[in-house]
Amino acid sequence: MEQEVDTPPPPKPERDPFWGYGDLLGFAGMVLPCFLIAFVALPKVARFNAQPAPWQLVLEQTAFYALLTGVLAAMFRLQYDRPLWRSLGWMPHRVSTSWVVIAGVAAAFAVAGIGVLIKVPVTENPMTKLLKDRAAMIPLAVFGVTIGPLCEELFFRGFVQPLLVRTLGALAGIVVTNVPFGILHYWEYGRSWRHVVVITLAGTAFGCMRHVTGSTRASALMHGAYNALFFYALFASKASGH
Repeated sequence: MEQEVDTPPPPKPERDPFWGYGDLLGFAGMVLPCFLIAFVALPKVARFNAQPAPWQLVLEQTAFYALLTGVLAAMFRLQYDRPLWRSLGWMPHRVSTSWVVIAGVAAAFAVAGIGVLIKVPVTENPMTKLLKDRAAMIPLAVFGVTIGPLCEELFFRGFVQPLLVRTLGALAGIVVTNVPFGILHYWEYGRSWRHVVVITLAGTAFGCMRHVTGSTRASALMHGAYNALFFYALFASKASGH
């Protein structure tokens, strides 16, 4: 009679994403220290002007994003021995680049139309003040179509969204991810809740791209195309004297 051999149970499937809410809280706890280093310590060390020029603001914002990216990279490497970029979904997308760009442009038109319907205010706010000078728009535009979309997609659609989708399901997870994304722009746009609404909708569109393609590279490209259309409209408006 053959003796039965006990076989070990199969390993539990790894959760996707592999990080949890403790990691999210830890990352959130590092936002303020990174902000103070980038926007308080850096200007003092570099002896920036009291009234920062646009390129200084871009440098500070870039430093802030770089610090937060470093926090995520250290978290993934030290705690999970995982690489940053692939973990956050930075990989080839399943749709052509041209279609991703078209989706970004279409989202910009759709959001602009919704903005008209809900009567988004056109009063002066911190953002419009920065964009008054056409020369000042150049560093802001470069940042707004490259570094800004890249880092925001890594943080929101790459890090936060998969965790919430795992817990809440696709639709709810995408929407909940983008509510704080919209709220972060509240002060930037003169405390306008209508701006928060349209930016939340834009973020939701980027989140759908991230979910459908499985790629933050796709959502970052869509985000960049979205921003590029608005900057193009601003440059065209300045050129026509409006």
